[in-house]
Amino acid sequence: MVGPLTCYPNIEAIPGPIDMAVVILPAPAVERCLRELAAVGTKVAVVFSSGFGEAGAAGKAMEAALVEVARETGIRLCGPNCLGVVNAFDGMLATFSQYADGANLPGPIGFVTQSGAFGTAIAALCRQRHLGLGFFVNTGNEADIDFVETMSCMMEDPRIRVCTGYLEGLKDGNGWMRLGEKSRTLRKPLVVMKVGRSEAGSRAVASHTGSLAGEDVVFDSVTRQAGILRARNEEHMLDLAQVLALCPPAEGWGVAIASQSGGAGVQAADRAIELGLEVPVLGRDTQVRINQCLPGFGVATNPVDVTGQFVAQPAILRDSVRIMLEDSRIHMGMIWIELMHKNVDLLAGVFEEIQGSTKKPFVVAWLGAPEDAVKRLAELGIPLLRSGEAAIEALAGLALVSQWQRELPHEHKGLELGVLPNRADGLISSLEAMEWLGHFGVPFPPTILVRSRGEAQKVQGKFGGAVALKIESPNIPHKTDVGGVRLALSNRGAVGDAYDRIIQDVMSNSPNAEIDGVLVQLMAQPGVECVVGLIQDPIFGPVVMVGLGGVWIDLMEDVAFARCPISSREAHSLIQGLRGAKLLNGYRGHPPSDVQALSVMVSRVSAIGTALGDRLGELDLNPVLVHTHGVTAVDVVLTLRGCEA
Repeated sequence: MVGPLTCYPNIEAIPGPIDMAVVILPAPAVERCLRELAAVGTKVAVVFSSGFGEAGAAGKAMEAALVEVARETGIRLCGPNCLGVVNAFDGMLATFSQYADGANLPGPIGFVTQSGAFGTAIAALCRQRHLGLGFFVNTGNEADIDFVETMSCMMEDPRIRVCTGYLEGLKDGNGWMRLGEKSRTLRKPLVVMKVGRSEAGSRAVASHTGSLAGEDVVFDSVTRQAGILRARNEEHMLDLAQVLALCPPAEGWGVAIASQSGGAGVQAADRAIELGLEVPVLGRDTQVRINQCLPGFGVATNPVDVTGQFVAQPAILRDSVRIMLEDSRIHMGMIWIELMHKNVDLLAGVFEEIQGSTKKPFVVAWLGAPEDAVKRLAELGIPLLRSGEAAIEALAGLALVSQWQRELPHEHKGLELGVLPNRADGLISSLEAMEWLGHFGVPFPPTILVRSRGEAQKVQGKFGGAVALKIESPNIPHKTDVGGVRLALSNRGAVGDAYDRIIQDVMSNSPNAEIDGVLVQLMAQPGVECVVGLIQDPIFGPVVMVGLGGVWIDLMEDVAFARCPISSREAHSLIQGLRGAKLLNGYRGHPPSDVQALSVMVSRVSAIGTALGDRLGELDLNPVLVHTHGVTAVDVVLTLRGCEA
């Protein structure tokens, strides 16, 4: 006996079925224990033991043996090297974490973490905020059950409204996308924090697309595409979780701000605009009604400055917020206050009255909030955030999740590739790539390969306009780097001289390169230079990129990524999210570019990426000229891999 608990000498002596076992043994003894547990029908084993994959080659071999046991017997394995599981709903504490020593408040938030210590700290923050954490799971080494599977099961529990997670790495890109789809279908938002924002290392790539597609950049873009919110840090993650768990959806992006400090209101409004929220001026009728509530030195536009007078007259705050939330331009609200330690009951009562008068979401930013205020508002189900900026950032997350939930799933048509160009690994010739991509609606200017000065001159005469000359070589993906490009050549002599100079420069700068000839290409009409491309991501597979191209690509690195395929509507959203979208939409007297045509091209390229699958190496269309009507790709780098002849 251990206290009131009965102990048994071995697993076989335990009567009845075992639903879950906690294994706390030295690493070499774990495999045998799992086999014994599986033999009596144990469903799940939580393995605290360390010394496995995290401890070198010998540990990895022992971990592989545990995986083999799971596959052979069907027993599921959490860990090894994990802190275990807490189910606060049912009082189940299968963990040795000190987090379990405190009061475990059941609630609507589920949490999965790949880190034990950091995960425990985040769980402790939940408790400090009086947030109910229904489930806590540390997946450890993820030898069997991983983050995605755990989160997917947690999401199905009817007691959970919001899922949160801490990630250090991801193995299952397809599972990640399915998890995002499940989150939107079940209307249970998923908020994750992932470390490792700096690029782990450079890869040898042939294109700008690949060099810009750092591991974290792609994860960030694809996670947003999947409908999963990514938090900057643990506090931001819990801010988002709190608001998503307690607030109804936002029907739009308009936010109203009520503050006892004019400066704090302006700061919050500035942050709202930075995040893409709208801070509309309240309607004239709304302002008139609010002014009837405010003292003469208050402001009723938006932000609404209720001044400190509301402490003496609580109706000022209550009625001002209620009226501003009734405005049709407003979809959510924020109230900013500070300190007020002696007025917790008064303010809690005001907020409760506001809550009862509106169906729109609102949050309270309470600087220096006393502990009893945190607890009281938690009991009322009203989100309390630590600052105005934190509150605005949480509302921006609510607006984004609400939009995702309103949108219908996108349908993507499949694409038959037919015969691949060259059917070989490596760099495909530019002309062959242009012809092949042209079949799928990617437009290029007329282009002909020549092998002499005279042929180049003849082709230019045939085109009857200015041309570009570009070296064609299987060893030279970036033609300008070796002096292999000349532009805007409009007469016979200039074309001939350019041909000779290109050959000379390439032979000098890249003496071992195999030269197939020179491409003569009709100059395209001017347009905003963009880049469209594909890369093969090790986690998510084919990923499409769009951004500003030409000289801008290296200077600004203003690009966006999405997992293939995407619709033209999704592509349009990617493009509008670029910092340089203003250049495309018309800027300082310049006419707007054909963003819709660019969106269609990006969608088509993404469909090509999906169809190529593992055969894709990289595709780089740079620059793509976006005209006032239509688009033209003027250069291409395409590499294939793993294709049989």
